[in-house]
Amino acid sequence: MKLRLSAPRHLVDLNFIPETSHIQSNGALRLGAMTRHADIAASAEAARIPILGDCAAGIADPQVRHMGTIGGSIAEADPTGDWAPVLLATGATVKTLGPGGERSIDLGEFILDAYTTALAPAELVTEIVVPLPPERSGGAYIALKRCAPVYASASVAVQLTMHDDHTCQDARVYLGVLGLTATRVTAAEELLRITPITADSMEKVREVVMEIAEPTSDMRGSADYKRQAAGALAKLAVETAVQRARGEHVEATHLYA
Repeated sequence: MKLRLSAPRHLVDLNFIPETSHIQSNGALRLGAMTRHADIAASAEAARIPILGDCAAGIADPQVRHMGTIGGSIAEADPTGDWAPVLLATGATVKTLGPGGERSIDLGEFILDAYTTALAPAELVTEIVVPLPPERSGGAYIALKRCAPVYASASVAVQLTMHDDHTCQDARVYLGVLGLTATRVTAAEELLRITPITADSMEKVREVVMEIAEPTSDMRGSADYKRQAAGALAKLAVETAVQRARGEHVEATHLYA
């Protein structure tokens, strides 16, 4: 609306609808649509899935984090947003409510294209449901930005479940920002599952991500720069996810350059 790309005839303020902002752990982590990014970043419940904190704490600046909501971010389906690759990596679902009743939609089926979702007319997002990961799981989300308020040049979300300290049982790898929707890198996931995770295998993940990534040049960098960044971020995110899966406390912060 600020850019005059949208000019609705009516606006409805959702801030005062009861029970739309919550963080609950009841078999899964449930995030109300009106839950602020800052609340997720500060939540002990959300901290059980560290990749969520990585994302929430790095979104824009404090003003945006204290006003922006996870439901609004997902409903907008902005391809440069942070939440989509993170929630896809965790296997999240979206709860909606409309004239036809309630629906539960896998996030991969909810986001159809840039700024396009499966929401029907008069339907609202009510909740994001994130499965609690198994033991020996860890994830990480890392984005490269020029400065905090701007959109990322590249971002990578990785969620792993380890069989032991060195062998991966399951993996999800998503690239953000580099396409109209988040890009799943199945080749990197397969690579992580079939070999012990070592410095060499993480280097191969970097190479696979660079092969898969199809960025375009814009004000945030050239296509080659973004491709190189995606590979480096993937390697770093895998390393952080493995350490977290081993029970190590590792901070994952966005990179600025």
